[in-house]
Amino acid sequence: MAPISLQPDRLLHQIGQAGKRLSDIGSAEGAAGNISVCIRNSLEVTVLFPQMQIVQLPQPAPELAGATVIVSGSGCRLRAISEEPIANLACILVEKDGRTGRMFTSPNRQFERVTSEFNSHFAVHVDQMLSRDIQLHTVLHGQPIHLTYLSHISRYQDWRYLNNHLLRWQPETIINFPDGLGVLPFIMPGSESQMAETVRILRNHKVLVWSQHGVIARCDDSILHALDLIEYAETAAHYEYLNLLADEKSEGLTPQQIRSICQFWNVRQSVF
Repeated sequence: MAPISLQPDRLLHQIGQAGKRLSDIGSAEGAAGNISVCIRNSLEVTVLFPQMQIVQLPQPAPELAGATVIVSGSGCRLRAISEEPIANLACILVEKDGRTGRMFTSPNRQFERVTSEFNSHFAVHVDQMLSRDIQLHTVLHGQPIHLTYLSHISRYQDWRYLNNHLLRWQPETIINFPDGLGVLPFIMPGSESQMAETVRILRNHKVLVWSQHGVIARCDDSILHALDLIEYAETAAHYEYLNLLADEKSEGLTPQQIRSICQFWNVRQSVF
């Protein structure tokens, strides 16, 4: 794998790509969705983001002192990031005390505060980066139409049922999600409960379905791969939705076929 570029311009470009694509596939209507990227080291961002203010962090994280978090602003459209990244993003450098951060923004910023779900983003970054030696970690939230719709049906809020039905439509799906998708019941967006449960579930899953709300994905090798994961999951949900419309005429791949795929590709899975 090619080395991860930690140049601010490159990071902003990839964040913009992810935001635009998420919007293009109908997963970030209006100002829906949010994104953040945590870089273990400090970045020089004052040229692009010259304004600074001290902000309280959602939770203490002294172990990440010196880290940089790039995050979308509340009410900003993800599709607008690609055209005006400095107007729609903030850069937060974690201070030595781990309780506060220096938030850098542009004079052209289009928001008053960062996304209301920053507590979940930041908590997941902290949990993942303290558990492993990674230099970059991405958290991406969107509201894909088919995944979100299915999560309004109670049986798809069950982990076993959700994964048995979504992972059966393409051979690649089990390879990308060997431990399946995580799922939670509806929890108030932006709440402490949502934050705690999101951290817990994303320890074992790459994508989590926030029932009746959307999905959140995490990735530590690429900003764009976090987007890929949402696309893979949404495509599986689209197949499932089409099958429901067709009175469930297809069974998809059988559990035995899926186990054979995993055996052939040496994938350890925990769903089938």
